[in-house]
Amino acid sequence: MELRDKGAITLRGNHDQMMLDAILLDTDEVNSRWIRNGAGSTIESYCGADFFNGEMDHDRYNEGKGYIKQNFEHHISFLDTLALYYETDHHIFVHAGINPGIENWKQQSLHDFIWIRDPFYNFPTGLNKTVVFGHTPTMNLHDSEQIWFCDEGDKIGIDGACVYGKQLNCLEITDEQEYRTHFVPIMHK
Repeated sequence: MELRDKGAITLRGNHDQMMLDAILLDTDEVNSRWIRNGAGSTIESYCGADFFNGEMDHDRYNEGKGYIKQNFEHHISFLDTLALYYETDHHIFVHAGINPGIENWKQQSLHDFIWIRDPFYNFPTGLNKTVVFGHTPTMNLHDSEQIWFCDEGDKIGIDGACVYGKQLNCLEITDEQEYRTHFVPIMHK
């Protein structure tokens, strides 16, 4: 939030949406999805590392969500205002990708912006801009955690599988539209 206040562009991803859905919609489906995808760790980051004391139960889960909703409304508001994409003269930045089957990519579904995989990276976008995306670990695209540059030049994948203990990637795009890659290896203890 502080970085956005200083001018950084912040985009919505699938984990942001899962948290929002679980806290604001509170249905069995969205709660189950978030629980399978990191709710415990997220809630403990707000409520304390031993909040679940080793095992998450339904009542404690709801108590944690309530605590976040009551005490961190500004975080919920921040997540709820995140853009789905950012566009420049040469690039489109998006969490998961663009659906090449949709005539006007800006009108694709929320689901495609934050969840799409195969239909995006396996087919040309047909756009005159390069799409820079995360979500799909680059190891799934070219058997390396290094940044993936699509042979057709229409896509760049930057997810270095940090969450899986690989690396955190950074793509620097210069004013001359040159790409510089940087990474930090992740060392799990």
